[in-house]
Amino acid sequence: MDKNIAVLFDFDGVVVDTETQYSRFWHRIGVDYLRRNDLASLIKGQTLAHIYEMFFKGKENEQCEITAALNRFEEEMSYDFIPGFPEFLSDLCKHHVRTAVVTSSNMQKMEAVYRVRPELRTMFDRILTAEMFSASKPAPDCFLLGMEVLGTTPDTTYVFEDSFNGLKAGMASGATVIGLSTTNRSEDIAPLCHKVIADFSAFSYDKMCEVNNV
Repeated sequence: MDKNIAVLFDFDGVVVDTETQYSRFWHRIGVDYLRRNDLASLIKGQTLAHIYEMFFKGKENEQCEITAALNRFEEEMSYDFIPGFPEFLSDLCKHHVRTAVVTSSNMQKMEAVYRVRPELRTMFDRILTAEMFSASKPAPDCFLLGMEVLGTTPDTTYVFEDSFNGLKAGMASGATVIGLSTTNRSEDIAPLCHKVIADFSAFSYDKMCEVNNV
């Protein structure tokens, strides 16, 4: 292979089918604590620290309550793969593509995931969590860090995302962005990426490379 191609995956809604579960949790938090119905849609793709800074600044007691509730919730979540993901990842490996998860989730959440799916620890070259970057999506910092640790550049990097904030971050990083319509409608995310797919069932390394002719 003459190109140093790398792929950066968001985690929730891209690798595993969890966004519907999180939507229910954050909708309830928004209603109970803020008396608003739109919190779940506003915070998708953002770190917990950023959510607290934006919506719960100075409310330490509320932050502690929400964190405890979130930890309990994540311990009980299911982490089913998005359809076709394991096969797509295997295809990337066959072509010697370097891969990383770049997630706004923190390490404590990922430890809960590993207890359910221990194989995730070794499926990727790197797993980058919220503690590793300061600016939350839609800032591109997390994806730029992913490129740095994998030794690649935007012109040979693909980002897979599902949330509006994540898609914006991917585009701002200069990478080729492929959106998954697992969380939002295809027509809504299409302007924020180079291609939209429903899941990985009919997707492959070759089809990925066709998106920008790498």
